[in-house]
Amino acid sequence: MKSSPITKKIVSGKFKNKTIKLPSKATTRTSKAIVLESFFNTIQFEVIDANFVELFSGSGSIGLEALSRGAKKIIFMEKDHEALKVLRENVAQTDPSACEVHGGDTFANIASVIKSLQRRGEDAYFYIDPPFSIREGMEEIYDKTISLIASLPKECVKLIIIEHMSGLEIPKIIGPYTIKKFKKFGNTSLTYLESE
Repeated sequence: MKSSPITKKIVSGKFKNKTIKLPSKATTRTSKAIVLESFFNTIQFEVIDANFVELFSGSGSIGLEALSRGAKKIIFMEKDHEALKVLRENVAQTDPSACEVHGGDTFANIASVIKSLQRRGEDAYFYIDPPFSIREGMEEIYDKTISLIASLPKECVKLIIIEHMSGLEIPKIIGPYTIKKFKKFGNTSLTYLESE
């Protein structure tokens, strides 16, 4: 007997209560409801008409929540094939015209996203939720993520948010960015970085 897919609902905005699918727990880790709620309480209405980049998107639940709350463009980046399939299905039932989905290596794809923002003279929120480094093959994921953040040109960045293991200490300064806020939710934490 085939098990029914795991799902969650969009919490607020124009797609409120729309059900989105989640990939299997083996491939991705879903952001907790409390983390999502805290994040959107922090940025409130700032997300309206903003660009929003979700790296390591999984199901796209954060980006789709931002879209539902009025963001104008969402750029998703996901490498895992199963998660990418679920992500595309989720995007299809919201507003695909406002979304860009990039498959393949996130670290390789970020350059084209930055070029596109620079060409349009726009900035974006960058929500970065890498796989926990305790996962097999992911031991260097945080080092690579820190390097990626340091390389982001500040004129393209409104705010950087990292969802990470609570035990991980994010450097206070990463390139032109400084920690502005930190919030812990059990095993998961959110760190907010901004340029001066």
